[in-house]
Amino acid sequence: MNRSITIFSGRSNPSFTSAICEQLGVELGRCEIIRFSDGELSVDIGDNVRGRDVFIVQSTSTPGNDHLMELLIMIDALKRASAWRITAVMPYFGYARQDRKLKPRVPITAKLVANLLTVAGAHRILTMDLHAGQIMGFFDIPVDNLMALPIMYPYLHEKYGSDNITIVSPDMGGMERARLFATRLGNTGIALIDKRRVKHNEVAGMRVVGEVKDNVCIIVDDMVDTGGTLIKAAETLLDEGAKGVVAACVHPVLSANAIERLEESVIEEVVVTDTIATTAPKKGKKFKVLSVAPLFAEAINKIHNDDSVSSLFA
Repeated sequence: MNRSITIFSGRSNPSFTSAICEQLGVELGRCEIIRFSDGELSVDIGDNVRGRDVFIVQSTSTPGNDHLMELLIMIDALKRASAWRITAVMPYFGYARQDRKLKPRVPITAKLVANLLTVAGAHRILTMDLHAGQIMGFFDIPVDNLMALPIMYPYLHEKYGSDNITIVSPDMGGMERARLFATRLGNTGIALIDKRRVKHNEVAGMRVVGEVKDNVCIIVDDMVDTGGTLIKAAETLLDEGAKGVVAACVHPVLSANAIERLEESVIEEVVVTDTIATTAPKKGKKFKVLSVAPLFAEAINKIHNDDSVSSLFA
């Protein structure tokens, strides 16, 4: 049976959803999100979705709690409206940093969010560059975790080449991402930032493991939040003799005054994607935003047609 596809957007990044719809040549589904006087949210789906293959595009970025609740309510509404399949398209998966217990009596909130999405009625998750790949195992439904590498690599290669380049991972958890980047850039060198945290978002000290002298260092990470760790890493690399530092971070969380701090830092350029709506290009000259909407559009098309998505992972 040739089922129709319908795409809905939450309020986290509607322009991103519109770009996906434009790529696919489909109209954006009608959905009104209502906030009552006491702060509660409700959803009014304006299209018939019975028997349809439905995709909801919503990053759980700031305000994360509102956007997550919005997504859950939309999933429930579509399930009750007899949608055939519901795929939650989450370009940025919030709460992903709370993926394990580092001390007693703390939650594993990434697992809780996975449970909420599944119980609400999602049949599948499509996301990008999870903070930890193991989060896919928190779900009992299929998860496709795309990578921004195919979008970021051409830009970085064209601008910086592959000679005298070192790919830098800001921590041990990012070494696999760094290796993939290094391989695509022509087996360039890899370095690691060994950091010691005193508390969340505050680093006590850093040292570089690897050769960076006289090279342009490209720090690759899944996200940039306050920018503090990224700036300190860049300063450490320059102290070790690096010729310059570029940051390539998929998700521009950019909390507090991160944009201003990064603009004033020693980092030459900050390359991010549009998984999260950001005002960075308007506020500063160091930011380059690359769109991953075409990649998500291709993934949605493959899922809808029951084709393999594996070709999009690297």
